[in-house]
Amino acid sequence: MNELIDRALTAGASGHAPGDEPLERTDGRSLACIRFDLGWDSAAAHHVDSTVATRLDLWRDILPPALEPLIIGQPVGHQAAYRFEPGELIDRAGLADRPRLRASQFNRGFTGRAPVQPRVGRFYPKGILTGVPGVFSADRTPFRVLDSDGDGLHVDLAHPLADRPLDLNLTIEGAWAAPDQRGGRCTDVAELLTANGPGMQGRAGERPTDFWSDLPFGRLDPRPDAAFYAEPRFVDHIDRIAIAAIGALYGRLIPAPDDAPAPRLLDLMTSWHSHLPASLAGAQVTGLGMNQAELDANPALCERIVHDLNRAPALPFANASFDAVLCTVSVEYLVEPFAVFRDIARVLKPGGRVAVTFSNRWFPPKAIAVWEGLHEFERPGLVLEYLLESGRFTDLNTWSLRGLPRPADDKYAGRLRLSDPVYAVWGTCAEERTA
Repeated sequence: MNELIDRALTAGASGHAPGDEPLERTDGRSLACIRFDLGWDSAAAHHVDSTVATRLDLWRDILPPALEPLIIGQPVGHQAAYRFEPGELIDRAGLADRPRLRASQFNRGFTGRAPVQPRVGRFYPKGILTGVPGVFSADRTPFRVLDSDGDGLHVDLAHPLADRPLDLNLTIEGAWAAPDQRGGRCTDVAELLTANGPGMQGRAGERPTDFWSDLPFGRLDPRPDAAFYAEPRFVDHIDRIAIAAIGALYGRLIPAPDDAPAPRLLDLMTSWHSHLPASLAGAQVTGLGMNQAELDANPALCERIVHDLNRAPALPFANASFDAVLCTVSVEYLVEPFAVFRDIARVLKPGGRVAVTFSNRWFPPKAIAVWEGLHEFERPGLVLEYLLESGRFTDLNTWSLRGLPRPADDKYAGRLRLSDPVYAVWGTCAEERTA
């Protein structure tokens, strides 16, 4: 990952001027690039949310007190870990704020489009609530519905990680002498790491999140996919820094030892690129996609199969055929995901991995309805439900990556400062059903 961050800082607008003087270690007035990996556990999975702060101002920005000695005065390359006990990084004051509200206090017309219904386990912006002290219509802070019936709803207004221990690992990727400073805006690092997202991937206790009550698998364009994908689209849905991050993740999840047969990989719903690192260059990769020309242009593939999973969710492979199944920026198009993930378990060898990655860009006409209506950090929770429903996957994990700079020559560089976020869900195939 250090190599990826170096590449991003070289290719993107990192926020450091060409004349900034690099330092060997930080001090209380320097600038720093720091990667923060925030780990936590839900009932079903382990989660890591990674944030890269490329221009942290150690004079102005607000560090949690426990992190100051782990960062200030430390050399570039320094790594440190710290466990935050519940309430230490995120205020626990709101934990008691789980009111029972009248049904009329949930503004179903909040979006101005189709009515929004409160669903158990889902998150909504606090501004959707009326008559709640301290909550205003412009408030976009997420809250969770714990229960709902015809008479009212029980909600949790606290941060979803407020009652959990949090394990933070940090790496100092770079340091620079700061220019003369006279005030300015500051960043609260605790808020940077936890606000508006982390924690939303997990269930509310053991109860599955209700993603299913509102025709979740409908699409704006319900026509058969074969017509939509008839013409090749030689495009990438994410920028090259996000692509490199996904490749690095796959390299970590799928080891390719020198003294073992090359792994057999299934690149599911693939196109003209398989997002594989150099370490997997010798893998035997089967590609299953929707357009023959795109598959033919993919040099990583040893076998190419055109197959519409929305028409026939059964995979055309024998049991235990693959060491790993990868699905990159495509899971949002599946209209029968439960059937597909059950069959992924069938074609995986016991101990094999499934890894699903995605970002916040897609073809709107073909994405399932529930996908667009979810907060970005709820989508890993949706994919986790696919794996959990099959009963065949253990060692479940989610991961997110935010904050890397967008390459300066990217077509969206003028409008978007940061690289596309990356979200990932993976698990290991068990011998028998786990539930």
